[in-house]
Amino acid sequence: MRVDTTGKISLDHIYTQPDPRAYFGTLRGLGYAIPQLAKPYFLRLIQEYKDATGIPDPTVLDIGCSYGINAALLKCDTTMDELYERYTGPGAAERSRDDLLERDRDLVRARDRSKGAAKNVRFLGLDSSENALAYAREAGFLDGTVHADLERGDPTGPQRELLAEADLVVSTGCLGYITEKTIARVVAVQKGNKPWMAHFVLRMFPFAPVAETLDAAGYETVRAGGMFKQRRFATAEEQAQVMDRLAAVGVDTGGAESDGWLLARLHISRPRATNERVIMDLAAVETVRTEDRRIEQ
Repeated sequence: MRVDTTGKISLDHIYTQPDPRAYFGTLRGLGYAIPQLAKPYFLRLIQEYKDATGIPDPTVLDIGCSYGINAALLKCDTTMDELYERYTGPGAAERSRDDLLERDRDLVRARDRSKGAAKNVRFLGLDSSENALAYAREAGFLDGTVHADLERGDPTGPQRELLAEADLVVSTGCLGYITEKTIARVVAVQKGNKPWMAHFVLRMFPFAPVAETLDAAGYETVRAGGMFKQRRFATAEEQAQVMDRLAAVGVDTGGAESDGWLLARLHISRPRATNERVIMDLAAVETVRTEDRRIEQ
């Protein structure tokens, strides 16, 4: 397997197919689980946002959304195991793209906004893969999509209008491949409001530049206690290269990545003017000190 510039194996091909079968087929074998682990945290943040703002129907923007996996989990109250079986189980390979889409639309119609914190929530997706966005939109997982690379330039006028609708911004693994440039451009398009944010970020990628950018924009950032398994290492070479990268940035991998898993931390950012001081009522959080670039580890 080819290794990219971060030391991880390159999985670019699974994000550009006309449907999610290659995505789920590849990641199932690697135990990819971060969207499932993120789900309860996103639900809690959405509910806290509703309670704090009185807005009953917020809009969530998923950065690096690919095929709308986070939206499918939240909107349809499904699980990663269900999605793995849906796209890689018996008979999935024989189905046409249209068959898959119709089956997914049935799922959305049956479960969409049915209960809980995700009730009446609208989901937007930002990604550089046009095929993935098209599938997620046609399936009904996403209510709107932005096909753009905000690392390279500003959004267009129509893209700005759609991004400006975001009340919350989430991600599960894209930070590191995208940087504070994208986050800054998402914040810049807002019309008076500042969306709350929750980002799951691999420990190999420093979060301090993002925290500093958000701090300058009027945010406070906290980091949740604990670590979250993203997926298993695909090869011994990948593990060795990632371990080297972690060591280079001073991260202790004992009992963590050394056990064979890529691990992420959860960072939550919210406007400093927010009256309610508790963020998600987490048992343990640490304020991110932007002057101390080691804190993101």
